[in-house]
Amino acid sequence: MACAARARRIRRRRRRRARKNTGWTVSRRLRGRGPTSLGMIIWLTLVWVLLWGEASIGNVLNGVLLALLISYLTPLPRLAARYQVRPLAVVVLVARFLFDVVTASISVAWLVVTFQQPRSAVVRIQTRSHNDLYLAATAGLTTLVPGSVAIEALKFSGLLYVHVLDVDPESPRRSLDEFRLAVLAQEERLLRAFASDDELLDAGYDLGWRCQGPEYYREDALAARMEQEAN
Repeated sequence: MACAARARRIRRRRRRRARKNTGWTVSRRLRGRGPTSLGMIIWLTLVWVLLWGEASIGNVLNGVLLALLISYLTPLPRLAARYQVRPLAVVVLVARFLFDVVTASISVAWLVVTFQQPRSAVVRIQTRSHNDLYLAATAGLTTLVPGSVAIEALKFSGLLYVHVLDVDPESPRRSLDEFRLAVLAQEERLLRAFASDDELLDAGYDLGWRCQGPEYYREDALAARMEQEAN
């Protein structure tokens, strides 16, 4: 009951933020203003050179021109989001992500070698962040781990639907609950690494880089945020 009530509160917060529609306003305001950043130009040029497989002067110049053309015709909106990098949390995020990738790869390889027929399922996960960037990043990190694929992410409600490859047939509910907690823990590590203090409080976490677990929820997060702004 407590988890269901918490999920409803999170969905209501996301709907209130969605009504403000700030992200779409920024997108419309920036449309047609040219390249989003120098980094995007460099990235598109690098992709072009890699596709051709030769770092010649002609390929680099063509890549730069093509990157400028794409950026001017279809510019990406700048994200109206604040972030705060916490180095220790970044180390935890990267280390745990690599560990999950390695262990999941071994598990999937074992399924292939032993010719097992895995039992798959789709699980619905209520994320805690109210920022679309972290919702998309959580979906991306989840998909990069072998055996799980994010198939849908709902912006306004913060729901994430993930296809899970191997579910324990003897206790499927417990297996899916463990996977749901693992995804929420991944989201928390992402928030700890890059989210602002306000976004951490909005998600129901205390401030700092130490993870508290997906089952932790700070009920007075709004009061704490108001106190922080007053100070």
